[in-house]
Amino acid sequence: MGAEASQAGTPIDPTPPAAEASLVDAGVEPEGPADQRWLTKGVLGVGGASLFSDASHEWVTSLLPTFLTTTLHSGPAALGAIEGFSDALVGLSKLAGGPLSNDRERRGKLASGGYLVTAIASALIGLAAAVWQVGVLRAAAWVSRGIRGPARDSLLISITPKGAYGRASGLERAGDNLGAVIGPLIAAGLVGVMGIRHAILLAFIPGIFAALAITMAAREARRTLSVPARRRTLSFNFKELWQAGLPRALTPAALFELGNLASALLILRATDLLHVGGRDLAAATSLAVLLYAAHNAAATVSALAGGHVIDRTNPRAVFAVAGLVYVAGYALFAIDEHHIWMVGLAFILGGIGIGLGETAESTTVALMLPDRLRGNGFGVLGLVQSMGDLGATLVAGVLWAVVSPTAAFAYAAGWMLLSACSSGLLIPRRAAT
Repeated sequence: MGAEASQAGTPIDPTPPAAEASLVDAGVEPEGPADQRWLTKGVLGVGGASLFSDASHEWVTSLLPTFLTTTLHSGPAALGAIEGFSDALVGLSKLAGGPLSNDRERRGKLASGGYLVTAIASALIGLAAAVWQVGVLRAAAWVSRGIRGPARDSLLISITPKGAYGRASGLERAGDNLGAVIGPLIAAGLVGVMGIRHAILLAFIPGIFAALAITMAAREARRTLSVPARRRTLSFNFKELWQAGLPRALTPAALFELGNLASALLILRATDLLHVGGRDLAAATSLAVLLYAAHNAAATVSALAGGHVIDRTNPRAVFAVAGLVYVAGYALFAIDEHHIWMVGLAFILGGIGIGLGETAESTTVALMLPDRLRGNGFGVLGLVQSMGDLGATLVAGVLWAVVSPTAAFAYAAGWMLLSACSSGLLIPRRAAT
């Protein structure tokens, strides 16, 4: 009867409310909303939140090195310590945010609060009078950014039909990467007009828009709850994640992240390669930053495209392509090729790789876990991503200093090749129940 009514144009939920409530009490929850339209106000709200928030904190990140060195008269060691410590905190806070986001009523507030605190703490760096103050504010912003991550991802999947998980994840990743293009460009324009402190302070504006956007998505999620959600006990649920096969599925992701170098290393390599033929260091740096913007633009497009392909096939093929594209990009960075089009191609290949890879990773977790475990899964994925990225950058940095840049990029390319070869460990699209 339900199928006949659906074909007639009036969808009917065949599960009575009482039966659905008993399923929730048993720990089995409906997957996504009944409405099969996926590009809703809520999904757009999550994508908008990622866009505005990334624009806000990349705005600050692009000005932070100059602020520390010229305004606070510090050096690269302080910058490295602040960024390295903050990046480590992101991974740990994502793991902690997993159990918190499993509560379907709590996750909206958690995401909204996380976006708001990230915006305020990042902008307040413009008032800092000492390096330690910058460190505290940066850590607060990054802890909030980490905790909100699993809540945002769980919220997104809860308002998305299962057949559109890839497209929704791709839209969120596209928003994040587009924000990384917009933020630094706005910061570069403002700093020449009003100075670096005031430019940093204004970064709270897109951050506020991010908090408003995620709040809109949280309201839609509450409307899709057909039965009251139970208050959940805080737990990492490691045993259930193991039984669901998460470690196996995240093995390719771990290999991928061990080869995922920080963007600062890509920009540094590009600057070195372009600093030739009478081009001074300032001009080479400006070109490298512009090419990095192209990198983020490529990541935006590839995340959208990858999400569509995943929904029609599975995450494995998209993830394998991501690793292989990265290998090609790192190969171009490894050779001493000084033509700007070659350096630009290397950046674009890297952007395609990260857009496809991150979308495939998020969709894999969404497909294989039920809602009651999904927050934990996203938290573990966030920890794997952060720790892998940190390890990749540290080892590559040492190889760069001790051996050569070629050795550093060859090292990273090796991990990417392994990740592509292991892509078969990712679950097929229909495997999750």
